[in-house]
Amino acid sequence: MHPNIVQFKVYGEYALFSDPITRIGGEKCSYLIPTYEAVKGIMHSVYWKPSIIWYIDKIRVMNPIQTETKGVRPLKWTGGNDLSYYTYLKDCCYQVQAHFEPNRNRPELEEDSKNENKHYTIARRSIIRGGRRDIFLGSRECQCYVEPCVFGEGDGAYDRDDFTELSFGLMYHGLTYPDEAYSEETKGCLTKRFFYPVMKKRGIIKFPRPEDCKVTEFVRQMNMKKFGKAEGNFIGLEEFNESEFEEVNT
Repeated sequence: MHPNIVQFKVYGEYALFSDPITRIGGEKCSYLIPTYEAVKGIMHSVYWKPSIIWYIDKIRVMNPIQTETKGVRPLKWTGGNDLSYYTYLKDCCYQVQAHFEPNRNRPELEEDSKNENKHYTIARRSIIRGGRRDIFLGSRECQCYVEPCVFGEGDGAYDRDDFTELSFGLMYHGLTYPDEAYSEETKGCLTKRFFYPVMKKRGIIKFPRPEDCKVTEFVRQMNMKKFGKAEGNFIGLEEFNESEFEEVNT
């Protein structure tokens, strides 16, 4: 257990958790459960800072898993519209438990990552306010909402005694960017991860940490963005002197 755990409920009318490797156009079909990366994206919309890394511990599927297929007319790169069928998840509701850890890949932000209580307080306050940016379930058109909860409380669709477990096969877990590298092999490159999720009793799915995913694949080389005044961007108003601050506000 971690001392900075946050818990919240996320819910929306539709969700589309498709494999980003296949999301280049045409037909789209959602996974039956959220991906680790999608839930992490929700957490980033609630509260994100480059000095910390969010880890999704587990989720609980509250509503029955059901799908709905729609005919849509997406824009074509060559102009005009196309006709495609998208398969969405319908009437989605999930409980989420997550925690954060300092980002050791950013020594320039070490002082900020040390103030754990600050990040924890802001994150909890942001959850109460429904997030700091627009939140969606997998795809931009699937708007959703966030509110505080206690993980495990309330009645769920998979609380029945005869339910044991449900496996979903090999599934996309997420992308490892250079600023969240966890080994020498993942430094300076983009890596994709896969895992085998299993939903246990009460609809609970536990996510492995990125470094625990056994199936990974190199995508391409990628440089990590640096933060700080020396890099041409700032991390706080204290980096401005008085004249620069006045110039920005005029």
